[in-house]
Amino acid sequence: MVETLQTPTAAATFDPDKFRATTRIQWEAAAQAWDHWSPLLSRWLGPATQVMLDAAGVVSGTRVLDVAAGAGEQTLVAARRAGAAGHVLATDISPTILRYAKAAAEKAGLANVETRELDGERHDLLPAASFDAAISRVGLIYFPDQHRALAGIRHALRPGGKFAAVVYSTPDKNPFFALPVGIIRRRAQLPPPLPGQPGPFSLGAEGVLARTLEQAGFRDVHVERVDSPVRVATAAECVRFERESFGALLQMMSAMPDDERAATWAEIESTLAQFEAKGDGFVGPCEMLVGSGTR
Repeated sequence: MVETLQTPTAAATFDPDKFRATTRIQWEAAAQAWDHWSPLLSRWLGPATQVMLDAAGVVSGTRVLDVAAGAGEQTLVAARRAGAAGHVLATDISPTILRYAKAAAEKAGLANVETRELDGERHDLLPAASFDAAISRVGLIYFPDQHRALAGIRHALRPGGKFAAVVYSTPDKNPFFALPVGIIRRRAQLPPPLPGQPGPFSLGAEGVLARTLEQAGFRDVHVERVDSPVRVATAAECVRFERESFGALLQMMSAMPDDERAATWAEIESTLAQFEAKGDGFVGPCEMLVGSGTR
C-alpha cells in the first residue's frame, strides 16, 4: 500500500476523516506507478506474502478477502492458490488502483478475482461469515481506526477463518524507508507523528501487532519476522521507486520550493548509497512482520 504519513498541513490534532481523504488521493495519484513497479513488489514482498498466505490458510477452494489490495500483485498469488474452486475479493479505497488489479487478473486469465471499492474500515458492509480467509499486505498500518478495521474483517470471516497481515517492523530495521522519512521531516521542518497516528511503523514495536489482534478478538495469534531486503541495481533506482510510488513522501515535501525538493532527493540518494555494494547492487534493509489470528 502507498505510505501515508503526516503532511505539512496536518493539524495539531489528528483528523481521521482528512487522513482517509488524503490517503485516497495519494492512492489515486500513485496507482499507475504502483502497478508499474509490481515486479519489484513481487521480488521484495514475495517471501512475506507466502508466509501471510500460509498463515491465513489459503489453499485450493478458499474464499479470500484481500484488504487494501492495491494493484493486486498479492491478489493474483492468492487467486492462483485458491484455484478455480476458490474466490478472491480485492478491496481498496481507490477505484483507480483496483482497475489495475482487475486488468492484471484478466491478463493472467484468473476468473476467480473480483474487485470492490471499499474503505478498509468498512468490511462490516460485507455479508457476515462469507470468507474463509482474509489478508492485508502493508495496509492495516494505515487505517486510522485499526480496531474498527479488524472488527469488520472478523465480521466477514466465518468462525474458524483466519486473518493474516504484513506490516513493517521498527524504523531501525527498515532504513531504506525510515531514513528518507527522517530527512524529509527535518528539511521540511515537520513535527513528529502524533501518538496513535497510523503510519508505516505503527504496529512494529515489540508485542504491538499481537496485542492489537488479540484485542480485536482473534485467537491463536502468531507473529513471524520475515527478512525482506529491497534489492535493485542502485540507490538511484530505489529513490526513483520511492518518488514514484510513495505518494506520502511527495505530500510531505509539497510546501518545499523546487530547488529544496531537488536537494532533498539528492540527500536521500546520497544517504541510501551506503547500501550499495560492488557486485550486489543496492540492498536496502527491511524487516516485515506477519501477524495472524483465528476468528
